[in-house]
Amino acid sequence: MSDQKTILLIDDEIDLQQLVKIALKSRKYTIETANNGLEGLTKLETVKPDLIILDMNMPKMGGLEFYQRICDTMNQPKYPVLVLTARANMEQLFKEFNIDGFMAKPFEIDELLEEVDTIINKKSGITKAINVSEGNQPSKICVAENDEQSFNKIGSACLSAGYMVNPARSGAEAIERISATVPDVALIKLGLMDISGDIVIGKLKRMAKTQDVKFILYTEQTADKTVITERISQKEGVDRFVTYSDAKQLVDTVNELLKI
Repeated sequence: MSDQKTILLIDDEIDLQQLVKIALKSRKYTIETANNGLEGLTKLETVKPDLIILDMNMPKMGGLEFYQRICDTMNQPKYPVLVLTARANMEQLFKEFNIDGFMAKPFEIDELLEEVDTIINKKSGITKAINVSEGNQPSKICVAENDEQSFNKIGSACLSAGYMVNPARSGAEAIERISATVPDVALIKLGLMDISGDIVIGKLKRMAKTQDVKFILYTEQTADKTVITERISQKEGVDRFVTYSDAKQLVDTVNELLKI
């Protein structure tokens, strides 16, 4: 690493904090620590971190309030943020936060180090190849669809085309799964019940680990959806917007993006 990067680690679990601190120092990062959000804000008066690792559940000031305090008027944090959170808090996290990565507790230290390296490298402009399919391995697709019948049609069409399919039944689940097992292409329904598909894509495009995934935003063609506003199709991060009547149209769009 040509220039040493600074990480602010905010977590009230002292044993975990020290373990993470030692591991990050082994990667030649400069580490500043805080035990809660209030201490974190004080640190920011003198430290300009390249990344903040932020726990959600802390005394005095938790991660949510700290995050809100470091955001601008557009709800964008002033620093890259990697969130540590309990799995039960995933939906709230993905609805309210615009973050660069997340780790669900408990996690493996090696996984955290890989996530930190990915974010730092992306923010520094250092490209890092995603572990995509090689040789005869089929390409991986995540399909985010809450309607079982629609998912069966789309999933079957993708499987018949030779793709590996990973299902997600909500926006929060899509973000978690796509981040955990980075696919080549993600098919995201616009009208997901918890988080709108365009917002799901926007959040994943911000995360360093999933920036290079090809995203298809889709909606079913029905009488009341004959006209979809151009602003949806032009949302940041959307590689293709498809209003479909046959699942084959979605497979054809996947083929196009993968140049098959």
